[in-house]
Amino acid sequence: MMNVSRRHFVAAGAAALGAAFLMEDGRAAVAAGRFSQYDKQARGILAQMSLAEKIGQMTQPDKNYLKNPDDVANYSLGSVLSGGDSDPKSGNDLISWTDMYDGYQERALHSRLHIPLVYGVDAVHGHNNVIGAVIFPHNIGLGCARNPELVEKAARITSEEVRATGINWAFAPCVAVPQDIRWGRTYEGFSQDPDIVKTLGVAAVKGLQRASLDDPLAVLACSKHYIADGGTKWGSGKTGLDQGDAEVDETTLRRIFLPGYTATIAAGVGSIMPSYSTWNGVRCSASKKLLTDLLKNELGFEGFLISDYGALNQLPGTYKQQIQTSINAGMDMVMVPDKYVEFIDLLRELATEGSVPVSRIDDAVLRILRVKIAMGLMDRKRSPLADRSLHRTFGSPEHRAVARDCVRQSLVLLKNEGNLLPLSKSAGRIHVSGKTADNMGNQCGGWTIFWQGKTGEPTIGTTILTAIRSAIGSGMKVTFSEDGSNAMGAKIGIAVIGEKPYAEMFGDRSELRLDNEDVGVIARMKSQGLRVVVVLVSGRPLVIDEILPHADAVVAAWLPGSEGDGVADVLFGANKPTGKLSFSWPKGASTSFHIGDSGYRTLFNPGYGLAYS
Repeated sequence: MMNVSRRHFVAAGAAALGAAFLMEDGRAAVAAGRFSQYDKQARGILAQMSLAEKIGQMTQPDKNYLKNPDDVANYSLGSVLSGGDSDPKSGNDLISWTDMYDGYQERALHSRLHIPLVYGVDAVHGHNNVIGAVIFPHNIGLGCARNPELVEKAARITSEEVRATGINWAFAPCVAVPQDIRWGRTYEGFSQDPDIVKTLGVAAVKGLQRASLDDPLAVLACSKHYIADGGTKWGSGKTGLDQGDAEVDETTLRRIFLPGYTATIAAGVGSIMPSYSTWNGVRCSASKKLLTDLLKNELGFEGFLISDYGALNQLPGTYKQQIQTSINAGMDMVMVPDKYVEFIDLLRELATEGSVPVSRIDDAVLRILRVKIAMGLMDRKRSPLADRSLHRTFGSPEHRAVARDCVRQSLVLLKNEGNLLPLSKSAGRIHVSGKTADNMGNQCGGWTIFWQGKTGEPTIGTTILTAIRSAIGSGMKVTFSEDGSNAMGAKIGIAVIGEKPYAEMFGDRSELRLDNEDVGVIARMKSQGLRVVVVLVSGRPLVIDEILPHADAVVAAWLPGSEGDGVADVLFGANKPTGKLSFSWPKGASTSFHIGDSGYRTLFNPGYGLAYS
């Protein structure tokens, strides 16, 4: 596992070496040649392409906005994505996704040069758009596990399940370094610590892309969102923090927010997604300093850049000016997602009039082509269509066992008064309560079948309540009420509480206190004489000062995904808690939730996590 220094970013003296950076033992790690070794073949293809075909390769519409599926071939599109809730019309099942992908890929093969698509999807904690896929804990939980081998294993399973549908590009890993837990994307970050982020980011890239991108089970990875999206100022974004402004100097930018990119570039990541956010007032998607000077020239990134969903629309000026600004800054492929015909026409105009040099277009297309070559897509002996034999292992017990282990290792024990945990399997009656005890949607969080997630049963898995019932011995009874009532006579109460699903924008919250209904569940069970274990399901630390004195034990379960058995394994002692906080946990008295602010107060420090005695 690479252990790249946070402070040393040194451009190599010779162009042939590309970008190098020093490792902590002084050795140089060089990423050059990862994709440029395919330049000769890529240039041969590029020489055959018309300007229209080149621009087509730079264009990525959302499949929901394609006016005609044949436009894939008509415009020589380089990519298509399913963004957010852009699912197959026939349903979210495995066959529908596979058929949809094959349909678009077959059309790409009918273009003049037969260049296959890279098809993109947000597979951020498993192949989370498809019903029946294994859903892993979100990154915040994996950050608490601090196990790069486990993260790599989870990413390998994700790549296999993504490839089962034919799709070959995952918009992951997120290597953001969240500094303010009010941000609705906090759970997408592994940690507030850039060292943890870079280590686990590399592990994720290695798992997704495997030893070689041309492995039939590999998918193209995408480090995102470049850069400092986790460091924006409250009030500068659309909903508080999201898509806001990171007001930090360059030293801070490099020290905190750059290491994840430096490390994943060295690990061979093939694509990077610039952020919606701004750095000191300039949109990342418009910054030549960030996209070209730093990322491509200094760090030697040889893959290609893909804009975020409609990100160019947020730049100053007309749409034509927005395209000109971003492409000249270094953007290689544009997630349109709807105005693909207009984008193609305007970029052709810009190239014809010289406002966007053809040399810049050639550079962008060269980058896209050489990644496609590295992926084996240009090998005429191999079909880019889905390998349906992979359907046999999709959502398999073996895959779920790894996700279950991820859950076990991600749980953090915050309190255990009187050694209440682990629970005995013969303690008489246990009463389980809380809105998330039997709710797969709450348990998985955002980016699960639906863009924002959905409370209820969006996909297949084992809820925490079901897992508890499976874990107990024959001499024990489990009862359930969502509100904590009817618990009289039980000795132990388990309250499974926390946040309902959310994702970007809609997840920003100025107030991080528990819902009244959650506080009420604990109070209700305590009033009936129970000792209470709180299992907190959330995408970030929440203010728990109010309930902490009344809870006998508290377990931070984060957003564990589809395998609730991993929670029961720890509650009943089949596995010991080993998770350590990857974020600091603030006190309710904090006047700021931005790490480092003078008003920030800590309840638990990073690295905190109790063990069973």
